[in-house]
Amino acid sequence: MERISASLKGKIMSAGEAALLIKSGMTIGVSGFTSVGYPKAVPLALAASGHARELTICVGAAVGEEIDGAMVRAGLIKRRYAHQSHKDMRDAINNGSVAYSDVHISQLPMNMNQRTGPKIDVALIECSAITEQGLYPAASGGSADAAVYNADMVIAELNLSLPEGLAGMHDFFRVGLPPHARIIPITKPDDRAGTPFIPCPPEKIAAIVLTDKPDPPQKFKPITPETEKIGENVVKFLRQEIVAGRLPENPGPIQSGVGSVGNAVLGCLAKGGFRGLSMYTEVMQDSALTLLEQGVFDFISASSVALAEENRRRFYGNIDFFRNKIIIRPQEISNHPEVVRRLGVIALNTPIEVDIYGNVNSTHIMGTKMMNGIGGSGDFARNARICIFATESVAKGGEISCIVPMVSHVDQTEHDVQVVITEQGIADLRWKSPRERAELLIENCAHPDYRPMLREYYEHALRTAAGKHSPHDLEQALSWHTRFLETGSMKEK
Repeated sequence: MERISASLKGKIMSAGEAALLIKSGMTIGVSGFTSVGYPKAVPLALAASGHARELTICVGAAVGEEIDGAMVRAGLIKRRYAHQSHKDMRDAINNGSVAYSDVHISQLPMNMNQRTGPKIDVALIECSAITEQGLYPAASGGSADAAVYNADMVIAELNLSLPEGLAGMHDFFRVGLPPHARIIPITKPDDRAGTPFIPCPPEKIAAIVLTDKPDPPQKFKPITPETEKIGENVVKFLRQEIVAGRLPENPGPIQSGVGSVGNAVLGCLAKGGFRGLSMYTEVMQDSALTLLEQGVFDFISASSVALAEENRRRFYGNIDFFRNKIIIRPQEISNHPEVVRRLGVIALNTPIEVDIYGNVNSTHIMGTKMMNGIGGSGDFARNARICIFATESVAKGGEISCIVPMVSHVDQTEHDVQVVITEQGIADLRWKSPRERAELLIENCAHPDYRPMLREYYEHALRTAAGKHSPHDLEQALSWHTRFLETGSMKEK
């Protein structure tokens, strides 16, 4: 297909000219998800000119340096939705110069479509092709469709470095608004429900900017003996479930959060003898690409294909092979509770910390500093067939225990957390009382250096708390975090 319809070529202009269409105080809906498929030329032009300030950026997940770096340093961004991961944006949020609202991945497009938040003035979308029918995005779906539907005008960046074969890999389905929202007709990961493009009337497109700058390659921490052991424990748990008859031999679609733990777990699936599996997830990362080639996965549905540089070259270089094995969806569909529940997804996500009763903190360091945001973990945790949170038992060289008496911030409550896995072992919390959960988490998941401290705390709380259902001594529970802030270690000196 042609990269751009002939009738639209008259809208081509420079990034600087397109940037002038954006005025101070506007809200910009941006494409991109995990720094994949986000616009780069116009944001850099905005940062260079500095003419538009007090901007609100609305994007489903993390974007890269050109937006969350350069525009932040130029002082252009006033407010940011939703997930983010760039150091400059994180610093601006934590020092209070950027107002940040953390939103579940599945709910951001719904909120945009219901217009409960700021009006979207401009949709800024990176594309692999632009036709009179609509926009063919890059290797992510994200909230780009909601941005286009709700914006007054669209600025499209046509990235000529993207392979033409990306066009057709997407599946955009418009749910609609309650009480007339449509049933999502997806009963298996490879079902298609909508169109391979975002419908957009040509008259809504105000500018087209030609670019060729690639996304930054993903950088994941290498797999360590600890994360390898976590992966082995996850596979062990799944095999136990299959033997017990609670899961079939092919256990259903898998969702994996982004990062080294997720990559390690996926890598262990092949060693565990699994074949013919599928994924229904928000981000497809490196290990999944290899597993597609090996036949461990037959099909993957995701909202972003986020790969390190070498693997991205393989993906783009063999796009005809992968285009029949991958669907890229908008995040409203990739994370929609209706579909997650129907498919029986097995969810695997990584917490910052877990407390002895199974509450999870996914977002805040020491209770006050935002890390990245909740992302999609809450969407899958609440609705998955099995919800697993997997993490190393310690952080900061052993100075922080990831199993604590009480989390410093709650993102997923004990009601949503079914299984916790560390390199130490497995805690199956299903059908367990709070006190039974505490014993399992301390004995099976905590690091040996911290088990005596956790046992001492739990026994003290059990003796002294007025209620014996979920006993706590609030002052002592929070002292673990204050001790780290004061001494740099949770360990008692």
